[in-house]
Amino acid sequence: MKVLLINGSPHKKGCTYTALKEVADTLEDLGIETEFAWVGAKPVAGCIACGTCKNTGHCAFNVDAVNSVIDKLPEIDGIVVGSPVYYAGPSGQIQAFLDRLFYAGSGFAGKVGAAVVSCRRGGATSTFDVLNKYFSISNMPIATSQYWNQVHGNTPEEVRQDEEGLQTMRTLGRNMAWMLACIDAGKAAGIEYPQHETPIKTNFIR
Repeated sequence: MKVLLINGSPHKKGCTYTALKEVADTLEDLGIETEFAWVGAKPVAGCIACGTCKNTGHCAFNVDAVNSVIDKLPEIDGIVVGSPVYYAGPSGQIQAFLDRLFYAGSGFAGKVGAAVVSCRRGGATSTFDVLNKYFSISNMPIATSQYWNQVHGNTPEEVRQDEEGLQTMRTLGRNMAWMLACIDAGKAAGIEYPQHETPIKTNFIR
């Protein structure tokens, strides 16, 4: 089994990475393979609703890691998305990245999702809520922990002093590994994934 951890911070080895690494180390200790993807420090294009992905399965913008993550989807069983808090919300980079990833990609259903948030002081839970909505609209079971998945600190060194936050990350890793094992055991026992109806899309004027 394999989990992809997406670092939505412009700092490759900053506070968000420190939290994600605690999750990854716990998963690895439990026999789950992990891999990191970083959104980078350059601007990330937002979705322009061009519709190209409906025909190609890939985003029209091929200048960042969105399409490479789409290519990895068949081989991964879980996704952990991490973001710093920007004005009580996720970073602009990770939101643009996830908008395009979830709109262009397919095959998210049944994969375990989890969000991780890093903040200096406040805004963590509202950021956490935004990130979880990508999973909950995609038929993905969501891994939780003993507290909301957040760490506090302004530097990686300060995050490492957040004992409760790091424990929350380790608990998240253990819970995610357990969910993955349960799903794998269910498959082995012949329990099939639910068959979903064809989506019905309506709006409020018809």
